[in-house]
Amino acid sequence: MSKIGKINISIPDKVKVALTGNIINVEGPLGKKSLNIDLEVFDLKINEGKEISIKPKKLDQNTKRLWGMNRSLLNNAIIGSVKGYEKILELVGVGFRAALKGKQLNLQLGFSHDINFDIPENIKIAVEKQTIIKISGFDKQEVGMVVSKIKSFRPPEPYKGKGIREQGQYILRKEGKKK
Repeated sequence: MSKIGKINISIPDKVKVALTGNIINVEGPLGKKSLNIDLEVFDLKINEGKEISIKPKKLDQNTKRLWGMNRSLLNNAIIGSVKGYEKILELVGVGFRAALKGKQLNLQLGFSHDINFDIPENIKIAVEKQTIIKISGFDKQEVGMVVSKIKSFRPPEPYKGKGIREQGQYILRKEGKKK
């Protein structure tokens, strides 16, 4: 039995959930998302527009694996359409700064050139200070992908801790070479 899969998902008042064939459409104030769920394997029930329950038709190893994942994807879509998701990045290093230039994020990360990152459609990026970047959107996966792509430009190094990190991320520090 899946511990996560058994929990019912409550639907807030502002969200509309519609089932069309194998596709679930979740529409809320921040945006809409479509999820593809295999109805040959899972039984999906929408109770009076207030609650969704997902249960496998037959319990075996494969359905146990997919049960909790499908429930989490559906829950993330509902939460994202109401509240949205937000991650905060910090730039640590001398001369490291970020700026918005139209539809691009301009990053100066100590290289001989600036890095211009094209901002995807559903993502909002705000530069609070020159070293703090706020990334928000209604799709959890898309927000995470953008954050990991920006972090990959300059991952934090273990000696001085310079690089791009998420707020609150712990970097394992190493001691330098000794004489």
